Amino acid sequence: MLEPIKVIEGKAAPFRVENVDTDQIIPAEFLKIIDKKGLGRYCFYRWRYSEDGRLREDFILNNPKYRDATILVASRNFGIGSSRENAVWALQDLGIRCIIAPSFGDIFYVNSIKNMLLCIKLPEEKVRMLQEEAEKDILILRIDLEENSIRFRDRVIYFELDEAIRERFLKGLDEVELSLAYEEKIRRYEEGMKSFLLPKPRRFIHD
Repeated sequence: MLEPIKVIEGKAAPFRVENVDTDQIIPAEFLKIIDKKGLGRYCFYRWRYSEDGRLREDFILNNPKYRDATILVASRNFGIGSSRENAVWALQDLGIRCIIAPSFGDIFYVNSIKNMLLCIKLPEEKVRMLQEEAEKDILILRIDLEENSIRFRDRVIYFELDEAIRERFLKGLDEVELSLAYEEKIRRYEEGMKSFLLPKPRRFIHD
């Protein structure tokens, strides 16, 4: 069983880049690394580092104000592109626990849920408001999955989350445990299925 997640609280970083694809999150040359630990070093590699390997001052997550952020307030279509699950692993190893955006790449969204990286969809105007708040001053968000709320500075935003996904986080269910939760329904379905028998093979008598 995975560790249940009921509340995520942390610093938010405004990530004002649209259509971020998985190759930008983790470039293809690092996909040969199969160990999840340490993969965060290569997250957003081409944006974080200059050609001589130094941190670029103009990249948002290199800013000391946001360097320890655990929540990304991103723009639309975050995580489009290839299906590489490594993109989720890299973000998590970097310390990211939640991404808030108007929309996500479908496969990235599924991979994130499987790995307990919370993705919250909000209308663009609310996302822009959170980005602006994070740019003004340090923004600490408290995300409560029991009430589907984001609380900050005496304000609250409610979000929608599929009930199955919500239950998965609250109970810490992995893929196997999620399937076992429907074990009885699966058994009844299988018992109700018709059996199809192949005809008996013909026997040939040779002279």
